[in-house]
Amino acid sequence: MVPIEHALLIADAFDQAQVTELRHSVAACARTAGLRDERLDDFVLAVNELITNAVRHGGGQGWLRLWEEPGLVLCEVADHGQGISTQDLDNRSRPAPETAGGWGLWLARELTDAMDVDTGPAGTTVRIITATTPAEQHVGRHRSRE
Repeated sequence: MVPIEHALLIADAFDQAQVTELRHSVAACARTAGLRDERLDDFVLAVNELITNAVRHGGGQGWLRLWEEPGLVLCEVADHGQGISTQDLDNRSRPAPETAGGWGLWLARELTDAMDVDTGPAGTTVRIITATTPAEQHVGRHRSRE
């Protein structure tokens, strides 16, 4: 749940038809919140991977919330899919170049400062966080609701 005192920028349901428009809205809002250059591009690409995953693997639709906190831009993408296996969540290695799928979570983790995954049989929620100024290191976390 997004606390009320934070600046909510976007709260929208989406399906395949809204992916491109939503990506453009995320880019505009993240820029307004203070992300620039490569950090902005990386964040928008990470969000795009998450919304694409929700459409492909999470039941064809999802819910996106984007908000800012002092010095941070945060995005949460939720779906109602079957969840992500512990094995897939625990795999931190880069997918092989010839691999057609499996890049979304890896990219989102690599391109942001922190990522948290809450997953189970009722769906998955992924939260990514990027600081408006570069962080010292990237941190990735996850938990399972199984």
